[in-house]
Amino acid sequence: MTATVTEPRVRGYHLFDGGTGPHILVSEGSLVYAIPPEVRELFEDAAAARDETAASALLARFGLDVSVGLDEAPGEVPLRSISLAIAQTCNLSCTYCYAEQGDFGGAAKLMSEQVAHAAVERLVDDAAAGEQVTIAFLGGEPLANRRVLRSATEHAAARAVERGVRVGYSITTNGTLVTPDDAEFFARHGFAVTVSLDGVGAVHDRLRPARNGRPTYDRVLRRLEPLLSERRRTMNLSARVTVTPRNLCLPETLDEFISLGFDSVGFSPMLSSPTGADEMAGTDLTAMLEQMTACAERFEERVGSGVPYPFLNAVNALREIHRGTHRPYPCGAGAGYMGASADGELFACHRFVGDDERKMGDVLTGVDPARQLKWLDDRHVHRQQPCSGCWARYLCGGGCHHEVIGRGRPACDYIRGWLHHCLCMYARLREKRPEYLDMMARGR
Repeated sequence: MTATVTEPRVRGYHLFDGGTGPHILVSEGSLVYAIPPEVRELFEDAAAARDETAASALLARFGLDVSVGLDEAPGEVPLRSISLAIAQTCNLSCTYCYAEQGDFGGAAKLMSEQVAHAAVERLVDDAAAGEQVTIAFLGGEPLANRRVLRSATEHAAARAVERGVRVGYSITTNGTLVTPDDAEFFARHGFAVTVSLDGVGAVHDRLRPARNGRPTYDRVLRRLEPLLSERRRTMNLSARVTVTPRNLCLPETLDEFISLGFDSVGFSPMLSSPTGADEMAGTDLTAMLEQMTACAERFEERVGSGVPYPFLNAVNALREIHRGTHRPYPCGAGAGYMGASADGELFACHRFVGDDERKMGDVLTGVDPARQLKWLDDRHVHRQQPCSGCWARYLCGGGCHHEVIGRGRPACDYIRGWLHHCLCMYARLREKRPEYLDMMARGR
């Protein structure tokens, strides 16, 4: 798909078809409408001329200029999700690791039980009865500090009962250290488990070798066997694939991981690594878009026939389109979500651990409101360029903060191309499987 199909022409809308007739995405509110061909011609003329005044007038004329009241100056956001870098160390040597092989560029360290409990209390005690909070265990490799992982989980569970708060747990792991006892523990506490796998067999091994250079793929699959058997109770098991120029065989990877029994499989391009290794460039992202589109075609075919096909990128995009997701940020980083380092310092997210410019406080004293407000003001999509004039700005949110700060925005054409394809797919599924979209939007 070429950039000319999806490039921003006017900021208020985007036109697409997908084989079901002309449609328009109205940027404000991320609203999708079918429109008659003659109306499409009017919108196309304004867009082709890049006439913002005419475009706005057309939206008003057809009753599509609905304001959703997006805050320009957000206030303080309460902490409702935290990731704990309980192990700033790792047993792998991934070529592109944002955490620089797990230690974030410093000495390897493990979070103490005292710090982990303080983080849990900071999160749970700030929530009101009945609210939901989330604790994510990250690293490095979090299972290198299994004792603190379990202690923090049990402390959170007990504290949540006292406070009347609901807690969700997640872990992202390389899978090499998982034991049957871990599987039972994750199932008992309802963990969402994400395993980093960058392809099948030798493809994965090239990108995610052990520290001694030995392959890891077969070892990971052996270790995952108890997770695959336990997950049917209360556990969700996902595979996350970081895409580099060296593992662009996405449809084959997707089918293999689904066949292994993962509940969802998602792909994410490597856009910013500490050394620049394995970063995606323009031609790589074009190739990735073609591969993602091929995956989406398989997804649409199966879903259209009523067959589950857990391609996470497609599911998430369709859910957000159906809900009319309208956001000024790409995620909750620096807002309701913070990343805690092994020392207990709070950062805008787990990727910024050790970055003093993005430090937001600590688990003992809490979030510094002045730093948080400045972060939220600076990172608002209206303050980002070229985002403020892009039709996809409220679906995208401006792109991952860490990647944008580290490298800029090399993936805008890729993101718009993917969203355009998903919009076309959405229009088709809305005709063929509307009940699926409703079910998915409810999170089922």
